[in-house]
This record gives sequence, C-alpha cells and structure tokens, in this order.
Amino acid sequence: MTSASSETRPFRAADLGTLALLAWMARNEEGNGHTPCLLACSLGDGPDGPQAASAAVARLLKDMDLPVGGQPVIGMARPGLKVSMLVIAGQIVLQMPQISRQATPPADWLKAVGELGYAYFMFTTRICPSAGPRRSVEGPELAAFAGSPETTDAAAHVYLPVRGLRT
Repeated sequence: MTSASSETRPFRAADLGTLALLAWMARNEEGNGHTPCLLACSLGDGPDGPQAASAAVARLLKDMDLPVGGQPVIGMARPGLKVSMLVIAGQIVLQMPQISRQATPPADWLKAVGELGYAYFMFTTRICPSAGPRRSVEGPELAAFAGSPETTDAAAHVYLPVRGLRT
C-alpha cells in the first residue's frame, strides 16, 4: 500500500483547520507612524494534525505563487494576486482560493488601512499556539508569536491592497 505525499496531494481547505486572522498596528520603518498588519495562521486543529495543517498552508501559498520568506510581494503591482482583502462595516474579509475568513480589527487598524489603502499581510506556515479549541492566543503571547523570527521567516509577506464595496 502506498500513500500520496503531501506535495502531490491537492489542497483541501479543511486540512488547514481553524484559520486565525490577527490584526495589529506595527511601527513603520521611519518611526513616524504605524502600519496595519494582518497575520493569517492555522491553529493546527485540522483532521490530520498540526504538521498536516502547516503543510496545507505551504501548499496553498505555493498555489497562490506567494513565496515563503524573502521579499514582500507588492500586491498593488500584481493584478492577478490570488488573495484579496475587503474592508467593510468594520470587518476584514480575507479571500483566497477556497477560503474566506472574517475578523474584526481594532479601530486604529481600520483608520490606518483607510488612509494607506493597504495592510502588511503575512500568512505563516507556523502553527499558532492555542488558548483552547478554536481560540488563538492574545496579548503578550500573541505579540511574541507574531513578532518572532520563526513566525515571520515561515511566512509569505504581501503589501495587500484594501478593497471596499463600490457604491
């Protein structure tokens, strides 16, 4: 009996488990303002466990032509980008192939993304520590996870333009 390797297995959204979206403000390089950041990560609670969830994220990123590590993708310059962010009624709606996820960001995040027209998006293959079933961490533990080199090095980075509903 043989089994399919994770590299040839087609992507299934269920393999990700719970997908957490974490929004926060980071100081920009110039130090005179803040950049709205958005991190997507799996909680590792998919049917085949954390390693399979991490592999599913890596497969999805590869399918979307988003490299893990390296330089950020400038989403504004890639009209065929397979990830998009809609901000409406105080909500973020992140859309990718087979996946749509919604989150409520802080008010300062919404203001900054409205002014800048983009957010700095990371999607990491690193599994987010969990505070329980289907609940990601918060506070200092979240900051340590989101800011750690292990998380950022294992992520695709994108300057993701914001879209809104057209009236």
